[in-house]
Amino acid sequence: MDTYTTVSFFESGVWRSIMLTGILLLSLLVANMLKRKIPFLKKSLIPNSVLGGIILLIISSICYFVSGKYLFNLNLFSSNGSGIRTLEILTYHCLAIGFIAMTLRPMKKASGGKRAVEILNSGISTICTYMLQGIAGIIITILAGFAISGFAPGSGILLAFGYGQGTGQALNIGKNFDHTLGTSSYSSFGLAIAALGFLTASIVGVIYLNFLRRKGRLEIRNASKAEALTVFDVQNPDEPEMNESIDKLSMQCAFVAIAYMMAYGMMYLLGNVILGKGSNLTGTIYGFNFIFGVLAAVIIKAILNLLRKKQVVKHQYTNTFLLNRISGFAFDVMIVSGICAIQVHLLVEYWWVILLLGVAGAILTFLYLKYVTKKLFPAYQHEQFLAFFGMLTGTASTGMILLREADPDLKSPVSENLVYQNFPAIVLGFPLLLIAGRITTKAASVTTALVMLAIIFAIFVILNIILFRVFIFKRKKNGG
Repeated sequence: MDTYTTVSFFESGVWRSIMLTGILLLSLLVANMLKRKIPFLKKSLIPNSVLGGIILLIISSICYFVSGKYLFNLNLFSSNGSGIRTLEILTYHCLAIGFIAMTLRPMKKASGGKRAVEILNSGISTICTYMLQGIAGIIITILAGFAISGFAPGSGILLAFGYGQGTGQALNIGKNFDHTLGTSSYSSFGLAIAALGFLTASIVGVIYLNFLRRKGRLEIRNASKAEALTVFDVQNPDEPEMNESIDKLSMQCAFVAIAYMMAYGMMYLLGNVILGKGSNLTGTIYGFNFIFGVLAAVIIKAILNLLRKKQVVKHQYTNTFLLNRISGFAFDVMIVSGICAIQVHLLVEYWWVILLLGVAGAILTFLYLKYVTKKLFPAYQHEQFLAFFGMLTGTASTGMILLREADPDLKSPVSENLVYQNFPAIVLGFPLLLIAGRITTKAASVTTALVMLAIIFAIFVILNIILFRVFIFKRKKNGG
């Protein structure tokens, strides 16, 4: 017979999660205030979530060196020192929630053959950059393995996820390394790389943005000019009224929650039933929760569209404005949680490897994207470069921040490229996820790291041939 324990609402355990969440959101407000008051921070374009996470990370690290516990492992925020684990769980779930909300948005199809080619090229460019970052990262960590005993030679793949995809995926892949090796270092290792990526996007991106402005290649944005939302931006005429019996935000949250439940069902079926709970790949499956979330969101979106086509449903129930707010909130919480979950004492031995990865990632990403945008997007190369660079060292949000500084009214098609390129990028990027899964399940093997490095390099070469197909085959034709 089950026993029931009475809950006393004055107990600290009832309030711990509220206190932890409150501190995370408070850091966003403090970061916003600092950015408005400090000119250097305002010019840096560093996202509030990154700045808030760094502030909490500094406070948390000081707390550790003074008391032996990180800030969120104190009894005020956690029981038995589980606060860092809670932050990691938040980061994990917010990644998928943000992607689901973005996928559920109703979007018009991009029209025109030329636009389709540009979107395809955008997706291929994204994956090629991931591959380049992965190649550089694995080479560096294979070499670092000779200097650091027991260091995972393939952990450099985290550069592709920390820079290329941000905090959530860096944590997921890092956790897979920790699970295989029985350590707790690689989750912080991945989060540290992701944090470096945000700083790279914010600092290097802004320096180059100002360089372009001085050269007269970009217009100077009027900082006092505010963008006004129209009624159509908030509510499409095809949607039900805001004063429906169910709040419209509740409806969007319901769609997101249903999609995430479906995603969990898919992961459980594949990871626990088909592969079996003891399989080495089960952890990897759950590590890619955002992919299953996107797939579930696409299914829900298709069902809603079919119901509308059959006139079973009369209105458009998904709302772009509100789904953007949900994804923005999820990504803000993801970033601030991920950064302040870094345990600096675990990185003391690896700091120079992280620095090497960060510098190599910044230089190679910058140079490769400069070449790609000059050759493939000549009509708007600077706007495309800044958006790409921000996205492929930070997140899509960072890319949009830089793009809005370069193209305030979004006159160029770059914003469309960033949205629609996700579809070819997910398909083309799937091999990288499989490669990462293989590396993490054989984390201590130099041979596996070398084999995966060769495979990534081969894919990188093939994708670049496809990407620059017009120039390559044109030269051959002219030469013939």
